[in-house]
Amino acid sequence: MAARDRQRLLRLLPYLGRDRKRLLLTLVLLIPVAGAAAVQPLLVGQAISALRQEPVLAWLEPLPLAQQLRTLVLLLLVAVLVRLGLQGLQSFNVQAVGQRLTARIRNDLFAHALDLSLRFHDRTPVGKLLTRLTSDVDALAEVFGSGAVGLLADLVTLLVIAATMITIEPRLGVLLLASQVPVTLTMLWLQRRYRKANYRVREELSQLNADLQENLQGLEVVQMFRREAYNSARFGKTTEAYRQAVNGTIFYDSAISALIEWVSLGAIALVLALGGWMVTAGAMGLGTLTTFILYSQRLFDPLRQLAERFTQIQGGLTAVERIGELMEEPIEIQELPQEQRSAAAVLSGRERSSAGEVVFDNVSFAYRADDPILTNLSFRIAPGEHVALVGPTGSGKSTVIRLLCRLYEPQQGRILLDGIDIRELPIPTLR
Repeated sequence: MAARDRQRLLRLLPYLGRDRKRLLLTLVLLIPVAGAAAVQPLLVGQAISALRQEPVLAWLEPLPLAQQLRTLVLLLLVAVLVRLGLQGLQSFNVQAVGQRLTARIRNDLFAHALDLSLRFHDRTPVGKLLTRLTSDVDALAEVFGSGAVGLLADLVTLLVIAATMITIEPRLGVLLLASQVPVTLTMLWLQRRYRKANYRVREELSQLNADLQENLQGLEVVQMFRREAYNSARFGKTTEAYRQAVNGTIFYDSAISALIEWVSLGAIALVLALGGWMVTAGAMGLGTLTTFILYSQRLFDPLRQLAERFTQIQGGLTAVERIGELMEEPIEIQELPQEQRSAAAVLSGRERSSAGEVVFDNVSFAYRADDPILTNLSFRIAPGEHVALVGPTGSGKSTVIRLLCRLYEPQQGRILLDGIDIRELPIPTLR
C-alpha cells in the first residue's frame, strides 16, 4: 500500500474511534468464532476414529462407544450454535459501525464541498460530486465494515486451523499450508492492476452521472435546440466506456476465483494421496484423514471469502483515494485569524454594521488564466450612492458582485468596504 494511501486511511481512523467499543467487541469475538470453526472437523474425525476403534482423545478413551458418540455429537452441536450466534452478533456490530461511518463521512464531505469556492464547482460537474458522496462513500464503508473485519476474521481462522493441523499431523499440515503460497502471491500481483482498473470504473461512473445530470437539468435547452439525438449518442459512448471499464475488472476477479478452486482441489487430492498412503501403512487413522480433508476445505473457505472481498477491498481503496482527493481540495475562501486582522476589521465584525462605502482598487480577475474578465478595475461607490453596472453579456457585471461577496478571490488588487479589506472581515459579516 502506498504511503499516501496509508495517510488517507489514518485520516479516516477518527471516524471509527467513536465506535471503539463495538469494534473492540467485534475483534474479541474473532477468536471464539475461529475456535468454534476449527473444532468441528476435529470432532467429526474423532467420531469416525471411535467407530473404527482407532485412538481417540485421552478424555474420550474411558467412555463407552455410545457415550463417546453422544458426547461428540453434543459438542459438535454446541460448536455450531456458538459459531452461528457469535457470527450473528459480530455481523450486527460490523453493519452498525459501517452505517455510522457512512453517515459521518458523507456529512463531512458535504460540509467540505459547501466550503469549497465556486471556482472548484465551476470545473467539477455535479454528477461527479454526487458519485463521491454516494457510491464512493458506500464502498469505503464496506471496507471499514465487513471488508476489514472480514479480512481479520479470515486471517484468524487461517491461523487457528493451521495451528490445529500442524499439531495433529505436521506433514499434512505443512503440505496444506504450502498450497496457500501461490494463491497469496498471485493476489498480491493482481492487486495493483485491479486497483488501476477499478479507479477507471469510478471515473467513468462519475462521468456517466455527470452527463445524466447535465442533460436532465438542461432538458429545456436540449429540446429547444433539438439536441436529443446528438446527446443520446454521446451518452451512449459514455455508457460504453463505463461498460468496458467494468469488463476490465472482471478478469481479475475471475482469475482469483478460478485459481483458488484449482489449488483447493489440488490440495485435497494431495491430502487424499498422501493421507491414504499413511492410512494403509498404519501411520495414521481414517478419522485423522477425514479431519484433514475437512480442514483442507475449511482452509480454503477464508481464501474464497478473501477473493470475494478482494474486489470489495480494492474498490474501497479506490474510494479512499477519490474521497481523499476531495477532502484534500483546499478551501480558497478563508477567514483571516483574528490576530491578523486590523483593529477596524475586528470592531466591524463585532458591530455587524456598515456605512456602505465600496472601493475596487486595481482589481484583476479571470475565471481561466487565458481569459481575463476584469483588468485593473478601480472605482468608488460612496455610502448611499446608487450605481448601475452596464455592459454586454460576459463583460463582468456579475463578476463584480461575486468578488464583492468573496465568492471568488481576485488575482490582483484589493476590495475595500468602509476602508477595510474584505479579506479581513468575517464572511458572515461581509455577506
